[in-house]
Amino acid sequence: MKSIKTLGILGGMGPEATSYLFNLIIKNTKVKKDQDHIPVVIFNYPQIPDRTLNIVENGESPLLYLIKGMKLLEKAKADVVIIPCNTAHYYIAEINKYSSLPILNMIELTSKYIKDMPVKKIGVLATTGTVRTKLYQRSLENLGLEVLLPTEKEQQDLVMEAVYGKRGVKAGYKKEPKKLLKEISDRLTKRGAEVIIAGCTEIPLVLDRKDIPVDLVNPMEILAKAAIAYCKG
Repeated sequence: MKSIKTLGILGGMGPEATSYLFNLIIKNTKVKKDQDHIPVVIFNYPQIPDRTLNIVENGESPLLYLIKGMKLLEKAKADVVIIPCNTAHYYIAEINKYSSLPILNMIELTSKYIKDMPVKKIGVLATTGTVRTKLYQRSLENLGLEVLLPTEKEQQDLVMEAVYGKRGVKAGYKKEPKKLLKEISDRLTKRGAEVIIAGCTEIPLVLDRKDIPVDLVNPMEILAKAAIAYCKG
């Protein structure tokens, strides 16, 4: 019998996104009984400083916290780690200097997934931290794809408001964020986007494929499936 590897989730960015990812892993694992599921160790660590605040406003760096989380997952005998936060992927190269655990890269996995789709123009909805660090832009453009982003005003008024606003997803709201994200998705589609990436882990909590005129690519779903495949060998 093949040994199943143990998955580590470095979460808490935010907690609901972490819970959502774990649920995706359960739902996407083909099983006949409990024992067919993969072992998962979750470190839900909401005290990790905000990644976008660090990148955009030079706020406290999350790096030491992310490394601490990796060390804890190492002690818990995880074989591989996934991080349900797109912006946190900016720190992976630095994390790798302090941890030998492999990290499945959600940005790269999503880009490769889209490369196999019959599309060329990709709309990206992500936090300003993810946009500024060009995580998706570089990854997609390296594969010959064109990236469409919101304007700076749209980024602040629609995307960041939906995620970080007083009535945003991180504050526990759903209705207002969905409206804002539908609006920016419609605008990007009118500019030629053939597909939209939900490039912030809070976005799939409120925005669904049926809500927008083009396909919505959910990096969390892609990551969940990749993690299952890795752990099942």
